[in-house]
Amino acid sequence: MAGETEEDNRLKHKIAKILDEARTSFATHNRKLKELSAVRSKSSSPLHFFSAFSKILIPLFTFQRRIASTERVVRFVSVFAGTRDPNNASDCDEFLAEFLRFLLNAAAAANRTARFRACQIVSEIIMRLPDDAEVSDELWDEVIDCMMLRVRDKVPVIRTFAVRALSRFANDGENSDILDLFLEVLPLEQNAEVRKTIVLSLPPSNATSQVIVDCTVDVSESVRKAAYCILANKFPLQSLSIKLRTIILQRGLGDRSLAVSNECLKLMKDEWLIKCCNGDPAELLKYLDVETYELVGDAVMGALLRAGLVNLRDGGSIQQYISTVDGMKGDSVGRIPSIQLMEAEVALYWRTVCRHLQTEAHAKGSDAAATMGTEAAVYAAEASDNNDLLERILPATVSDFIDLVKAHIDAGPNYRFASRQLLLLGAMLDFSDATNRKVAGTFVQELLHKPLEHELDDDGNIVVIGDGINLGGDREWADSVSGLAKKVHAVDGEFEAVVLGVVEELARPCRERTADVMQWIHSLAVTGLLLENAKSFRWLRGQSIEPAELLRSLLLPGAKHVHFDVQRIAVRCLGLFGLLEKKPSEELVKQLTLSFVNGPASVSVAASKALIDLGLWHEPHEVDRALGKDFSYPDDKKSFVPVNLSDIDEVLNVQMLDLLYAGIEKDDWDNSLSSDEYESVQAIIGEGFAKILLLSENYPSIPASLHPLLLAKLINLYFSNERKDLQR
Repeated sequence: MAGETEEDNRLKHKIAKILDEARTSFATHNRKLKELSAVRSKSSSPLHFFSAFSKILIPLFTFQRRIASTERVVRFVSVFAGTRDPNNASDCDEFLAEFLRFLLNAAAAANRTARFRACQIVSEIIMRLPDDAEVSDELWDEVIDCMMLRVRDKVPVIRTFAVRALSRFANDGENSDILDLFLEVLPLEQNAEVRKTIVLSLPPSNATSQVIVDCTVDVSESVRKAAYCILANKFPLQSLSIKLRTIILQRGLGDRSLAVSNECLKLMKDEWLIKCCNGDPAELLKYLDVETYELVGDAVMGALLRAGLVNLRDGGSIQQYISTVDGMKGDSVGRIPSIQLMEAEVALYWRTVCRHLQTEAHAKGSDAAATMGTEAAVYAAEASDNNDLLERILPATVSDFIDLVKAHIDAGPNYRFASRQLLLLGAMLDFSDATNRKVAGTFVQELLHKPLEHELDDDGNIVVIGDGINLGGDREWADSVSGLAKKVHAVDGEFEAVVLGVVEELARPCRERTADVMQWIHSLAVTGLLLENAKSFRWLRGQSIEPAELLRSLLLPGAKHVHFDVQRIAVRCLGLFGLLEKKPSEELVKQLTLSFVNGPASVSVAASKALIDLGLWHEPHEVDRALGKDFSYPDDKKSFVPVNLSDIDEVLNVQMLDLLYAGIEKDDWDNSLSSDEYESVQAIIGEGFAKILLLSENYPSIPASLHPLLLAKLINLYFSNERKDLQR
């Protein structure tokens, strides 16, 4: 080249030879770094060496393909730039400064390959640069400004390396604009690799924790996996709120990608369980508020048990919470039970452990029955081991089980959750013995007769705790009671007969019109439990109370009661009752219709659910026939009949779909939402219409010409600003 001396050419030749040898293998890099450092130290000046070095390196900035040999050269020159020779420290610092300025010029080039290689080398230098490197603040500011500009580059790979280059500065409080930039571009970034790099570059802080957790639902598996990796490495368990902890585990353990779920399991095991909880699963559950997030607790225990991370042979069992002491037993001195109360986390722990052992025992037993020989013997031995372990953990007798549950129930509301967890253990006990069945049957009667919890407001009005619909005030408690009752009274029809006897006893004051509000609610709650668990009215035939009598003496009067909670529960029972009828009765449909248009918010919601369920179960035209409207829609019908919901006569003489469509059109429903903040009449009807469209082949009586109208209404409802609160 013109103007170059022989010395320049020799220097360039030496540098080119070293770089050419460095691209063959990483194994040569240490030796070649020493050779290139020696060449630099022997050159006439640092600038002379840099001039030759930069000219030799220029072809790299035009080579776009990321092949192995090229990447070795990139890594080599990056390490060389950051290597500081103590004997020539000033020369090394001067070279680094000149090289960074050279790279910044290339990063601003119009050529995309030049920008890509410049950003790549800058990021490598910054990530490998030792803390004692001497670089002026002005030059660092130039580097940061250039890389922040490249974060918005149109080429994804350039954005990736620009983010990587800035990641080392993101922790610095003086460079908060870098973090602000990351948080700004992350939700807008279309490229998964760039999003992943941004997530990995975010520092731990209150501002970034929610952003990283949001990335656990990213469409890209690699981004989701990166989010769990960064949560494990940068966010201690105690630094996250309970809500974020549960969201992380719920999403991660349930992720469709095995790689992501394994990353979440690794986070939970290595960082949370072992480091923070000393390997104690019950201690980990305390960090998750299982009373509020029970399903997350179930998922955590399920994952730990499947992974073999729970030591079930350490001697611990539920029996250690049950003992006996001397005391008064009736009129004489004897041994009475002494119960140590369990915390919510411990109760959930033992319930999930017992369920796991029972499931494993059944699975291994089935495998043993399906195989032969040695394999069958192995499966049978494993099933036997699980059964033996389950027997050692569960209460020794049914009486001990009942004493344990009663002690927690009597301990008050703070132990309500633990009581329910322990009550669910009843499904794993053996009630084949007549004595055990008699003792457990008495306990079931006590549970069914137990008064519902309630409070009084400032005006002295009764306020039911929970939804008031289910026994005990919440769905989970009702399910646990019915589960135990069905296990104890397993003979066909026995469960229904027992609960019906309780209904008849509780309903007697209601039928005589002497019951107070809580007696009404209690009798209807038990009736709801009965109707929900029954498969037909066959079990009522020949009993002291017939279905028609139950309807007329309890359910219909309850739906007309002055107290709205009684109305709401009765309307729900009417819906369940209608599902068991072969065809819906006139009295039932008429009352549901009146409750729908005249009731307060919670009653209208319950009535709309019941009408939708009846229509989907029996078909809409059967519901219409119950009121004597024996006509069908024409095949070309393209609109619904307008209905004046204030006119009772008109309401009772229109078809069900016309009535419901008028309900979804109505804008002045009382949406005070006393029972469930996510439920309203429009939301319930909208869900019903969606089911009709999805299952349209099951409802031939509804003409297809109405489907576009229903779909259009659902779309309008979904995008309406006035309906943003209708999350359902």
